[in-house]
Amino acid sequence: MPGWRRVQGVVFRAGDPGFSGLDGAEALHRAAGDPACQLINRNAGSGTRILLDGLLKGARPSGYANQPKSHNAVATAVEQGRADWGVAIEPVARLYGLGFLPLSREHYDFFIPAARFDRPAVQAFLRVLASGEARESLRMVGMVPMS
Repeated sequence: MPGWRRVQGVVFRAGDPGFSGLDGAEALHRAAGDPACQLINRNAGSGTRILLDGLLKGARPSGYANQPKSHNAVATAVEQGRADWGVAIEPVARLYGLGFLPLSREHYDFFIPAARFDRPAVQAFLRVLASGEARESLRMVGMVPMS
């Protein structure tokens, strides 16, 4: 069944001319190729790190070894000037007043085998997902429902 989506992208200090007029992929490759431009990475195994490693195709830009464990930590490092760019989700970029250039939509869909659909735990999960409170909480972290 269709689930939720969110967008990951390059985050940078708003107004930084090094990112002006670029799309997300162009910004990533330009920043990654500039030794003076510091990356704040994500921890190995995170979805963001997997995305970034795939886009970098083996490149290891300045700051690559700095690996915090959250989107907020990435945004904080960029906001405070400890890094020039990173990859995070859109609502975190907005929360910290950062520039944001989309890179990738993430899809969170749910596969429920027909034989298990009527199980109480599955039905409870679906009720929670359909609740206004859960939907609002998911929206606040950047998720958009797909129907």
